Amino acid sequence: MSFANCSKMAPLGSALCPSTSLFFCKTKHQVFKISSQPRKRILEICVNSSFSSKNSKLRAVSEVSAKEATSFGFKNLTETFWVDVQRAEERPLRVKVVNNNDPFSRNVENVAIRVELSNGCVGWGEAAAENLAAALAKAKEACEFLRRSPAMTLNSVFEEIGGILPGQEFASVRAGVEMALIDAVANSIDVPLWRLFGGVSNSLTTAITIPITSPAEASAMASKYCAKGFDTMRFNLRLNLIEELKVIKAVQVAQPHCLFILDANEKYTLEEALIVLEKLDEMGIKPILFEQPVHRDDWNGLANVRGIAREKYGIHVSADESCQTLIDVQKVVQDDIVDFVNVKLARFGVLGSLQVVEIARKSGLSLIIDSMVETRLASGFAGHLACGLGCFKYVNLDAPFMLSDDPVFGGYEVSGPVYKFTNARGQGGFLKQDAVAQKL
Repeated sequence: MSFANCSKMAPLGSALCPSTSLFFCKTKHQVFKISSQPRKRILEICVNSSFSSKNSKLRAVSEVSAKEATSFGFKNLTETFWVDVQRAEERPLRVKVVNNNDPFSRNVENVAIRVELSNGCVGWGEAAAENLAAALAKAKEACEFLRRSPAMTLNSVFEEIGGILPGQEFASVRAGVEMALIDAVANSIDVPLWRLFGGVSNSLTTAITIPITSPAEASAMASKYCAKGFDTMRFNLRLNLIEELKVIKAVQVAQPHCLFILDANEKYTLEEALIVLEKLDEMGIKPILFEQPVHRDDWNGLANVRGIAREKYGIHVSADESCQTLIDVQKVVQDDIVDFVNVKLARFGVLGSLQVVEIARKSGLSLIIDSMVETRLASGFAGHLACGLGCFKYVNLDAPFMLSDDPVFGGYEVSGPVYKFTNARGQGGFLKQDAVAQKL
């Protein structure tokens, strides 16, 4: 089965589903109404279809009003909504990264997952992949299960998927499948994801990553971003501390009002991390966050850096790679090791991330939401979740700015660092047909 088979899969416009299946055919112009009930129209999408004649256009109209799109309660929905999957399919998703002279950047080679329910509603997910072939194989296994399984509650489906894709090893693929299922269900009940997750807000502001390049180039790049409204800059520290601090200082001089997040990516020993803090203080640089300064297994080192950073310099420390599982997060809370934990859907899965949020809310632990190198499909889902829950102090969902192309049609609106999520049902976006590779 192919994503390009319009008689079966209807990839274009399928994020906006009616009560029956929305199939694009060779009609020159069709308008698909979501419901027979009168609603205020808030989203109208008009696209060219490769399945029809050259000049024909297809239009999908979503008409979910703000009044109707209320919070349904995600947990309750998982226990009461019955999922009957008609089709499920995985495909490679490849997008080039903009060449920013960062030797650590890589092109996107992820997995797109599409789930279609028997009511015709479609959901999309994205799994970040370190090994594309392995991720595709596991996604295929999950999709095969979904296609052959009988109707069951959403909660039961999640349990089965958790058995097929267990633990941290398959968390990113599990996250992609969970995204697709939740998106399809949200489409079915006419609710945008941010409302489904709590409806606290419909917008967020993200930080932006400045690559470690020359001081002049970094300063110019930061000035460009600041002109667009960004005020929080993130830097990935490596091992050339002196040169990296020169870059950060140049940015600070050019944009003195900006806030800085420094991510050490577990590169330092305890002694080296303390030297970094000392050098930052000497140069008058005070980041709002110092992420993962030591190796992920060095819990004592992490706690020591946190204590000195907070008490001597007034800088918060975050755990990123150290928190791979819920047990790690619980350890951080129990032993009071850091101030923040970095949440990535690709690391914990969607359900696991919600459990991390629950732990944090009970303990007072602060949270950041971040992403892997992903398109607006995955970052959009993470943004919906962050807006709905309203509990993330810092947001770093800037990966789409690093890509040379945007493979997502629709989705959230972008204005500089601000992402605005509309009342379009589900995620509100879907992959363009030509972005999804054919079967390997």
